[in-house]
Amino acid sequence: MAFDWNNLPRPIIALSPMADMTDSAFCQTVKEVGSPILFREMVSAEALVRANEKTMEMVEFVEAERPIIQQIFGSDPDTMAKAAQIVEQTAHPEGIDINMGCPVYKLTSSFNGAALMKNPELATQIIQKVKVAITCPLSVKIRAGWDDPEECIAFAKVVEAAGADLITIHGRTKAQAYAGYSDWGIIKRVKEAVSIPVLANGDIFSADDAQRALAVTGADGVLVARGALGNPWIFPQIVEQLTTGTIATRPTVREHFELVLRHAKRHVEQYGEQGLVTFRKHLSWYTKGMQGAKEVRSSLVRIHTFEELTNLLQPFLQDNRPMELQRLASLQPESYD
Repeated sequence: MAFDWNNLPRPIIALSPMADMTDSAFCQTVKEVGSPILFREMVSAEALVRANEKTMEMVEFVEAERPIIQQIFGSDPDTMAKAAQIVEQTAHPEGIDINMGCPVYKLTSSFNGAALMKNPELATQIIQKVKVAITCPLSVKIRAGWDDPEECIAFAKVVEAAGADLITIHGRTKAQAYAGYSDWGIIKRVKEAVSIPVLANGDIFSADDAQRALAVTGADGVLVARGALGNPWIFPQIVEQLTTGTIATRPTVREHFELVLRHAKRHVEQYGEQGLVTFRKHLSWYTKGMQGAKEVRSSLVRIHTFEELTNLLQPFLQDNRPMELQRLASLQPESYD
């Protein structure tokens, strides 16, 4: 059966696209412990059309990652349409997602990402041309607005009218970037303003957060971003909280770090052992808020080989105590979701 946002069981639970984070290695690791829909990190439409080797590798994935949605960004309608067509024909994802919400200056200065919310005519052209170019569902990720959260309500109607099949909305404005808190109330108003499915994004760090976000917004599902970094177990925990009211999935310290090693192994398979340098950011998340990690963290962020990592983690691989990582919304957010 063809993938269809309208026919999926509710609520939809998904991993948010995060630049430099939601690659194949991480997505495979998430799928090992849960079953969310995966949004892969955004890729440049222009680079896809130029057949840039690194970019083409970024849209490769394994079957275990399905269902998977590939996010693309760009500001030229024809280039975006061609890029979407290339992704569909070469990688065959279940869906294509257009980034119209990234607040990073590198994108907005070139009229990409959240800058498209200031130009509904151009946004409409992009959505319409991409929609015609592909056969799989098309979704669009937006923000609460550029600087006024009221902007997203009118813009969401533009996105729907242009032909999008689903909208994901991050409850912060571009001006907020990643400061402050996600406005779930504005997501509720977007949900009430459109008839296509809406996913809520922002400040979901636990199963309780997901349950509250769904209750407040009335959204069709949630998109988890930083809450999944260092804690892929958040996905089965959300499902358990919503279905039984009790969380059964609580990994031990040993299970936690065994998963870290499997993630690292996948990272090496994807990038080579030299790629462990870029895996260090994941190690920071995996040890965030964990008692006893401070002493080894300075060593973990200097690793170069898989053997070094395995040796450093040996003490944790003998620990069968419950692992309870703190995932606090008050922590200074990083620019990933």
